[in-house]
Amino acid sequence: MRTTLLLIMIQGMVYGQSFRYPKLAEQGKSTSALVPKRWKLIDSVSGDLNNDHRRDIALILEYDQEVRESRAYGDSNTEIITEIQRPRMLAIYFKTSSGGYRLSTQNNHFILRSQEGGAMGDPLRPSAIENNQLTLSFEGGGEWQWKLDYAFKYRGGNWVLERAGNSFYHEASGEINVHQYDFLRKTKEITSGSKFNRESANVTSTKTLPISTLRTFHTFKKPWTWQIGPDELL
Repeated sequence: MRTTLLLIMIQGMVYGQSFRYPKLAEQGKSTSALVPKRWKLIDSVSGDLNNDHRRDIALILEYDQEVRESRAYGDSNTEIITEIQRPRMLAIYFKTSSGGYRLSTQNNHFILRSQEGGAMGDPLRPSAIENNQLTLSFEGGGEWQWKLDYAFKYRGGNWVLERAGNSFYHEASGEINVHQYDFLRKTKEITSGSKFNRESANVTSTKTLPISTLRTFHTFKKPWTWQIGPDELL
């Protein structure tokens, strides 16, 4: 009993401590030199992100301890939930002419945490770089499963969301609902049907997206916080 009480007290002290995200190194010569103390690298990808034909890097880092963290769900302005989990960060570095790395952006909110994937566990999937775009991917759920993809591109000093995908599918029945967004063309392609009989059962339509400005890491806090339409969160 005394041991149990001691553990509860220790957990309370740990979770009650104030946590602050570190300011990442502005530059470094290697990936290991860019990871701050008490953080570990859980995903990385390299490729040209700013069209200078050098291999830039995107790093996803995770803190080594659970802390109290306020996270947005639904409406990013009002629906804030406090959770106990390990914080994560996204860091994007450009490769320099001297062979080192220079920080382009640090984001403390966008990457989903390990407990935000539902019954499927950690939702984080490997990142990718193609055509100067960084794609961040997540997957989770239970009987109904979901998959999210966000493709950002560096434009005029900002990381702009150019494309995204939001898919739902039922593991047993095969029912699917896939939304593919092209924010540059302001279009949305919707496919519904079955993953077991795609050619004959699926129906695809294209609609116009009523958006006036492109979202960036500064204006799109994290997945599930952009209400892009009625009952439609991205």
